[in-house]
Amino acid sequence: MQQGVPIALLYFFPELSILLHQGSSFVGYSLSYDECSKTYGWVSILSIVKMDSKHLIETFAEFARSRNIDRTTVVEILEEVFRAMIRKKFGTDDNFDIIINLDQGDLQLWHSREIVADDAEEIGDNKISLSEARKIEADFNVGEEVAEEITLDSFGRRSVMTARQTLVQQISDLERDALHHKYSQLIGEMITVEAHQITSREAILLDDENKELFLPRSEQIPKDTFRKGDYIKAVVQQVDLQKSIPKVVLSRTSPILLERLFESEVPEISDGAITIKKIVREPGERAKVAVETADDRIDPIGACVGMKGARIHSIVKELRGENIDVINYTDNLDLYIARSLSPAKVSSIQHKGDRISVYTHPDQVSLAIGRGGRNIKLASNLIGKEIDLFREPGSQGEAEDVSLEELTDGAAAPQEIEKLEE
Repeated sequence: MQQGVPIALLYFFPELSILLHQGSSFVGYSLSYDECSKTYGWVSILSIVKMDSKHLIETFAEFARSRNIDRTTVVEILEEVFRAMIRKKFGTDDNFDIIINLDQGDLQLWHSREIVADDAEEIGDNKISLSEARKIEADFNVGEEVAEEITLDSFGRRSVMTARQTLVQQISDLERDALHHKYSQLIGEMITVEAHQITSREAILLDDENKELFLPRSEQIPKDTFRKGDYIKAVVQQVDLQKSIPKVVLSRTSPILLERLFESEVPEISDGAITIKKIVREPGERAKVAVETADDRIDPIGACVGMKGARIHSIVKELRGENIDVINYTDNLDLYIARSLSPAKVSSIQHKGDRISVYTHPDQVSLAIGRGGRNIKLASNLIGKEIDLFREPGSQGEAEDVSLEELTDGAAAPQEIEKLEE
């Protein structure tokens, strides 16, 4: 690094550390390192030799391309920023033409004025005296129009720096708006993202445009473990605005993720031949999926499971071993309840208002309740009514007394245990 350039300057201009080595211009300016003579407090200010409009346009165009901003938008932003500079300097941008060529990095600012006699009273921003016009070109006459090119350095260093900051800010605003619009349209859709940073609170992920998305711990499957570079499937849960900055929140615990996985693995579902009626989940543990079809030639359960379980196996693997029960939906409520309690076999069902009493043989009780009470809980959620489980009246034999330890790790729901003990 060249001697004499203060270290503190790098705090204000981070790019300078690279540009000093490259000997290139800095954000539209060619810098003179030998003229660091003016001092403000304890920070030396680099003096300006010239302002390079080509560099400014090329730098900004590259910056915009890296953020996938289209050419038309880039030109519109550049033109508006330069018109703001013109209005500030000249009071109006009337009779000014701005020509921008992104490919060549060209910027031309032209001020058109009508030539009037030297003694005319209306000489002003849009009028120029004949004598002044002939300084530009000797053969001008009164009544003609003169177009004078305005160079970037005529605006001054501060104005150009302000323009640079405005350009970057507008691109950032466009990025935020585009991100918010894109993912607001994708809420409920499944996307594949790459793990970038894993913390105790959330996983920070990158999409295909390197935009940061967030997967909170509460939206992760309990068995989820990620490493940087892993590819993760999740659904877009919501898009929050935090101080005008969009935050895209993903989820792997939503039932919608399971629905989207079935749509991707089962062509009959994506084609509409099979319909998913409802999904309930205990993420990472168990799920129940009710499906139906209007085509008698299609076995909805077989189609979802696939040959030798190939289709459902890939879904189970993605969901960290989550057991999935695929149930054939029916309008017959009793049959639907019996199927929802699968793999347990139901002996009889009684309806009591919003609650349903289900009777099973004692050897089916543990199956009906399931590990941690999940089977009966998911069945209740699936049909939308509370299920009360009872042993079948008049059951005889040793199987009538069910040890609570047999209820797969003794984790049955407390209300079900009370009913069994009655």
